[in-house]
Amino acid sequence: MIRARVAIDLNADIGEGFGHDDALLEIVTSASVACGFHAGDPATMARTCEAAARRDVRVGAHVSYQDREGFGRRALDVALDRLEAQLREQVEALSELGDVVFVKPHGALYHRAGGDRAVARVIVAAAGGLPVVGPPGSALLAVAGARGIAEGFADRAYSADGSLVDRSRPGALLDGQAALDQALAMASNMDTLCVHGDTPGAVDLARAVRRTLEAAGLDVRAFA
Repeated sequence: MIRARVAIDLNADIGEGFGHDDALLEIVTSASVACGFHAGDPATMARTCEAAARRDVRVGAHVSYQDREGFGRRALDVALDRLEAQLREQVEALSELGDVVFVKPHGALYHRAGGDRAVARVIVAAAGGLPVVGPPGSALLAVAGARGIAEGFADRAYSADGSLVDRSRPGALLDGQAALDQALAMASNMDTLCVHGDTPGAVDLARAVRRTLEAAGLDVRAFA
């Protein structure tokens, strides 16, 4: 049983068009909602925020490069002032539809902010005082300071240096017992754990992760 931490947040990336958002919202305690730049649209954003509110699930803006074709997972060269404007636009658009309580970058932007302090500063500025979710030890969390929320992925393999294994490589996605073991191992030093909404079997995996955490004596609840 884990005793070092009494609570952990469980989040999922939703509003991306994979058809099981309602099921995930029955399991998770926080939800990162796509804001239209890598996936989603105003109607989906509104519906997702309403569904989350009914279940007392906290909502965050899942901001991205403007890249629907590449699902926000392509590294784009965007001027910092333009990027900040795009990120603010996404946060504001979601805020008009629901109570947004955190910001989390998506895909290539998430990875870029891990080591690029200039991009990290842009994301934190665009968050406008909201907590910012990112990888532990990253430039993003260093810039965010007390507003940084350390995140671990239950469904993604990590390299020895702590970086995520590239999705193009075999074994980059975890499922089954490997994912559960990793979630439990990370729970003592993370603020939130994530199951991606586009991971195959995401609903079953999220449910199993939550059960595993609760069985270990952890209170699964939102950080926000």
